[in-house]
Amino acid sequence: MSASAAAEGVQTAYHPPEGMDLGQWLKSRVATRATRRYDWEALKFQADFDPKYARAQMRYVGTGATGVASDENTVVAEHFTFSTMILPAGAEGPLHIHTDAEEVFFVLRGRVKLIAELNGETWEMEAGERDLISWPVGVYRGVINIGDEEALMCVMVGNPKPVTPTYPPSHPLAKVKR
Repeated sequence: MSASAAAEGVQTAYHPPEGMDLGQWLKSRVATRATRRYDWEALKFQADFDPKYARAQMRYVGTGATGVASDENTVVAEHFTFSTMILPAGAEGPLHIHTDAEEVFFVLRGRVKLIAELNGETWEMEAGERDLISWPVGVYRGVINIGDEEALMCVMVGNPKPVTPTYPPSHPLAKVKR
């Protein structure tokens, strides 16, 4: 590594962790669809409060921000988490806020309404297949499946161990125990 690259914190060469060859290292970073399952329990406390909040997470990198403590069947998160989320027709991901990370929603299938709130101002937009939003830190965000079939989204959180999100103080879920 050059002195200037080192001074800037730029890593120019990567190496497998101690005791792993390249194949072992890369295999530890693979998560196949065949080895995934949808977890309807991750956010069950919300669905128990109101069935409209029922949705499932399929984790690939890390555990996301759903409050799941660990999942040995994921690629270890170093810089971000990545999962897919199923929202049944009419299901809602309630307004919540991340104070430590950006969050990306990428719609793979279906139509959803994206909702944001900040300082009393509300913003909404419909999103469909291959539409994406990168939610900034500190903005309440939510999503509602407005289609007749389940929606499928990729969800990426820009922190390997994100703080569990919270809800607006006036939202009924703000008082629900996880």
